Amino acid sequence: MNLQLTTQSKSLNESIIISGSKSESNRLLILQKLYDNLKIENLSDSDDSNHLLEALTSQKETVNIGHAGTAMRFLTAYFACLEGREVILTGSERMQNRPIGILVDALRSLGAKIEYVAKEGYPPLKITGQKFEKNKVQIDGNVSSQYISALALIASSLENGLEIELIGKVTSVPYVNMTLSLLNELGISTTFKDNIITVFYKEELASKEVVVESDWSSASYFYSLVALSELGSEITLTAYKQNSLQGDSCLSEIYKHFGVTTNFKEHSIVLKKEKETNKDVLNIDLKNAPDIAQTIAVTCFGLEVGCDLEGLHTLKIKETDRLEALKEELTKFGAEIEVTNETLHLKPSKEIAKNVTVKTYQDHRMAMAFAPLALKVPVQISEAMVVTKSYRSFWNDMKKIGMLVEEIK
Repeated sequence: MNLQLTTQSKSLNESIIISGSKSESNRLLILQKLYDNLKIENLSDSDDSNHLLEALTSQKETVNIGHAGTAMRFLTAYFACLEGREVILTGSERMQNRPIGILVDALRSLGAKIEYVAKEGYPPLKITGQKFEKNKVQIDGNVSSQYISALALIASSLENGLEIELIGKVTSVPYVNMTLSLLNELGISTTFKDNIITVFYKEELASKEVVVESDWSSASYFYSLVALSELGSEITLTAYKQNSLQGDSCLSEIYKHFGVTTNFKEHSIVLKKEKETNKDVLNIDLKNAPDIAQTIAVTCFGLEVGCDLEGLHTLKIKETDRLEALKEELTKFGAEIEVTNETLHLKPSKEIAKNVTVKTYQDHRMAMAFAPLALKVPVQISEAMVVTKSYRSFWNDMKKIGMLVEEIK
């Protein structure tokens, strides 16, 4: 489905309820399978979480998780330690071209039995569940944090626990800390010192109910909308915590550059456009929150602000090569933009082309990051329902805030 986005007003005033964090939900779903007396409230309604839930309850010989990258990583580790289970774990064509060799090597070093069905280093995988022989593993810290979290999530179910040594510089530390904090919340002991993570064995948990915080990545699109709106615009988002485990909560600081303040209430945040945008070039390292890079780049472009974004190397292996995709689509609007393997450089722009069709590359964040630009010019989004991967009600919420969202026949 292709959509045309326009707006009649640049003044916003609305309240939106956002589904639970996909990142927290997916971690808790794995832990719920390891500890059956764990209950989860406000679970994400994203496609990714639904795919993971289906995979965890499936008894089929082949499990297909589609585009769900988190599910692929977490399930590789989960099935590897599930004694007696044999499964082929596969996904979409794009998923079969996303590397997983680093995680597989780490699991094999512990005693896992994993074979590549087709291309070396990539899904699909044939996994035969084993009891692990060792309790120490090394893994490069400068890779997707999901590899590290995948190991940490199964660690407490291993009889001797697990020591994970991170080699080199560690990327996306907040996501690793999120995993460890969730383990701690459930009563599982962990330590993280001098690049060594230790997760101790826990045979069973006391009965526990966890309420998932709403997704900060999803909040980023409303930060962008408020930034691009008129002074005085205000959007309330539910349900959020001031001391969040999610790395993307850094949005509340970053968007001050665009005149957006964040007021924390008991279970919500109020975003308000209180000042004009700072026109200085935005220099920021997003190694701890790479998922918001697309949103920030589009916000900067829409506000005629330059930006230099660093720490983006993990974006090359997401649903698409997000850096190249951003360059391609922003250039259509008239942007002057350069990207490397880990940086993005955008010059301030004076004009924004109208009625550009944004290609989404089967990437939910491409669709959602560009939607706020409709406050400036009419925008068309191709394959717009890709948003259900992480945010099922996104287009309905855009309508709720006053955006005109029409299907292009």
